[in-house]
Amino acid sequence: MIGPSLVRSLHHKKYRDREGLFLVQGRKLVEELLASGWPVRGMMATEEAVAGLEVAGLPLQVLPAAELKRLGTLVTGNELVAVVERPDEAPGGAPVAGELVLALDGVSDPGNMGTLLRIADWFGVRRVVCGAGCVEVWNPKCVQATMGSLFRVRVEQASLPGLLQEWSTAGTMVYLADMSGTPVHQLALRRPAVLVMGSESHGLSAEVRSVPGTRVSVPGRGGAESLNVAMAASALCMEFLRQTEAG
Repeated sequence: MIGPSLVRSLHHKKYRDREGLFLVQGRKLVEELLASGWPVRGMMATEEAVAGLEVAGLPLQVLPAAELKRLGTLVTGNELVAVVERPDEAPGGAPVAGELVLALDGVSDPGNMGTLLRIADWFGVRRVVCGAGCVEVWNPKCVQATMGSLFRVRVEQASLPGLLQEWSTAGTMVYLADMSGTPVHQLALRRPAVLVMGSESHGLSAEVRSVPGTRVSVPGRGGAESLNVAMAASALCMEFLRQTEAG
């Protein structure tokens, strides 16, 4: 049986890594979790919070709201906390025909990471590869920011320079998001492809920049210095989808 001490320990990356577990909190995300079929190790909730949920067969503990408030990490929504097994994060093979993969290089902000997974989910990107310097996706802030997309997009961990080189050799188009790149609407985008987004502060790392690929940018007309990484990813993924549907 999952105990309060384990739940509290999962607030910290050290213990999430050691146990291979993470927290899903709040009714909306737990509903998404249960619909996904991901393995739930345990659940703690108030009697009111589980009303109407399909929890038959799950290891459920009904606790007072005051106790659950101390167990969760949220300002509100702690009345329902699930302990979930982390999936395998080993990198998969090179993208197949027609596939677009999103690769992230040094994305360290949990909110941005969660939003990027939502963007991938929205545009039908089924895999996101996280390279060096990326925030852990099982961080409670990141999990919340995904709004459930975490359960529909496979997250992989890899050293990007070697992986991108390997995929390029196998015939995958490598597109590197770069402010100095060619405006995306001027390119005939090809798949299978991997779109690589850099960190919020520094862009792509030198190691990833050294990988052969096509540098691509989001065209603009105003005076803003740059776009948030999630905004840029959304604009680029939209163009990939538009060109694919245009045929």
